[in-house]
Amino acid sequence: MQQNHTDNNPFAEGQVMLIDKPLNWTSFDVVRKLRGMVKTKKVGHAGTLDPLATGLLIVCTGKYTKKINEYMAQEKEYTGSITLGATTPTFDLESEPENFRDFSGITLEIVQQAVVGFTGLIEQVPPIHSAIKKDGQRVYELARKGKEVKLDPRPVTIHVFEITGFHLPLVHFRVVCSTGTYIRSLANDVGAALGCGGYLSSLCRTRIGSFHLEQAMNIEEAGKYIRERLAALS
Repeated sequence: MQQNHTDNNPFAEGQVMLIDKPLNWTSFDVVRKLRGMVKTKKVGHAGTLDPLATGLLIVCTGKYTKKINEYMAQEKEYTGSITLGATTPTFDLESEPENFRDFSGITLEIVQQAVVGFTGLIEQVPPIHSAIKKDGQRVYELARKGKEVKLDPRPVTIHVFEITGFHLPLVHFRVVCSTGTYIRSLANDVGAALGCGGYLSSLCRTRIGSFHLEQAMNIEEAGKYIRERLAALS
């Protein structure tokens, strides 16, 4: 009798795949794409990246979906850029810049001094355009309906906040932080502290715990990997 290939499907048994999420894809877009290839319904990701962010997304299949919370709790590292001189309602480029202010007097030293105040254990208010639930509803759904949303600050830890480049209006950074940190909020708060406003204009997640972006596959490479693993069962 021919063996059922699903019996020894390595993706049903459990796999961790490190994916380099493309720009303009949601994290669920990645999960949906891979779910259609791995021949098992149990597929999930360990930590959402916004559509305009790129970088490391941990995707778990089969029995390894039980490890998702464990991976989500690990330290994260990001690189990106903040654009000074304006704000946006979403704190990033998913909405149009507004409230334009002069930023010409901002120096590298002023920015470096400002980010010291956002290092260590801090209280952070999440963006109202986020997937957090309040009273059973996603707050971004309430925000889109024009309803007033008030979120309480939450404690997060910023282990490293390093300025890696300074080319006004762009400020490039590297951040190492605890889970639950919103880099969009960090960009908005830094802009407010500088007095000229700021929003997140690019973001890449480079590390989750001991997993590094350099180890990740793009979508095409992941597809090839999955096809080869499943073909080996034939």
